[in-house]
Amino acid sequence: MSAGQEATSADVARAATPLWRQAPFVRFWLGRFTSHVAGTMITVAVGWQMYELTGSALDLGLVGLVQFLPGVGLMLVAGVVADRYDRRLVMRIAQLSQVAGLAALTVANFAGLVTPAVLYLTVFVFGAARAFENPTMHALLPAVVPPEDFPKAVAASSSGGQAAVIVGPAIGGFAYLAGPGFVYGSCALLIALASVFIGLIRIARNVAPRERPTLDTLLAGIRYIRAKPVLLGAISLDMFAVLLGGATALMPIFARDILEAGPIGLGMLRSAPGIGALTMSLWLAHRPFQHRVGHKLFAGIAVFGLATIVFGLSESFVLSLASLVVLGASDMVSVVIRLSIVQLETPDDMRGRVSAVNSLFIGSSNQLGEFESGVTAEWFGPRAAAVLGGVGTLAVVALWARLFPTLYGRDRLDTRPRT
Repeated sequence: MSAGQEATSADVARAATPLWRQAPFVRFWLGRFTSHVAGTMITVAVGWQMYELTGSALDLGLVGLVQFLPGVGLMLVAGVVADRYDRRLVMRIAQLSQVAGLAALTVANFAGLVTPAVLYLTVFVFGAARAFENPTMHALLPAVVPPEDFPKAVAASSSGGQAAVIVGPAIGGFAYLAGPGFVYGSCALLIALASVFIGLIRIARNVAPRERPTLDTLLAGIRYIRAKPVLLGAISLDMFAVLLGGATALMPIFARDILEAGPIGLGMLRSAPGIGALTMSLWLAHRPFQHRVGHKLFAGIAVFGLATIVFGLSESFVLSLASLVVLGASDMVSVVIRLSIVQLETPDDMRGRVSAVNSLFIGSSNQLGEFESGVTAEWFGPRAAAVLGGVGTLAVVALWARLFPTLYGRDRLDTRPRT
């Protein structure tokens, strides 16, 4: 029996096994969950500490920009690395780099040496490591489960990320009461544990020959996406919509100055989108989208924009939490549809490079969205910034429906011929 036949037989056997009984997927899920818990804890701690040090909305926005910049410079290289080397090894090296940076920041906190510049430097290192970890993680998932289980695996994997978004900020907010150094040290241990889970994954995958990278191989992911209007539309829709609606960077301001909720309230606000997203991802893991996925993608992002507007107008802590729950649930609809389309439309030997471009777009929407929110909050105030961002998201949805009619009218996630 050939290696290809053995791989096919293994896929058939795994397809008959529930996801939670497939050891490679369980280890992948645990690794992603643990890493994301640490990442969300770091977000809470850095945001609160930076605002304590500077009291500036612009500085909060700059945190997102500094984290985004390494991704721009490393995107093409990270994609090639993910396609040319063992993706598990790439993820572990990226995670251990984060551990080293967090350990240094922990020492700096306990020594009383932390300044805004130190926080920016740590965030920059964190962003550089995540530039390799994120696209590699997305490219690894299709090898962990059989193709028939992939849409469910995306939803289940996303549920792990969103569970982390729930528990991570809450833990981070409470842990911050013991000091930021305690938070950063705990995160270093969590990411080290994530590296162990990833190292335990056992899969069969043919790694592409390690020929010397050329400009042609570096740009292959960009060209592939440009040639696929559905991919280009899905990725760019998410980028521009979330970029304009990225009011989450302003949560420290809302928690302290508007809602008067303190660091624990900030943790709860950070957790609220994850509650909505986790609920939606669990639903989709059992009831995946079958038809009219294009319409559902655009509807989900429109609801995201409306929830952002409500959050910006709210003066009630409870209403703010509720709007963020809806925001997270609607965003998860977009995440599951977009990631499924991107991975199912991309051959395995291109997934690293395509995922790298996709991760850059995601980084643009998240980190640049934080910067955009910080700048507009500095100019117009935090509430106006959130409302304007939500209105901008609705405008993007309307425009993209006209620019990408194939995406808007797409019926199923997987359009490949069924055998």
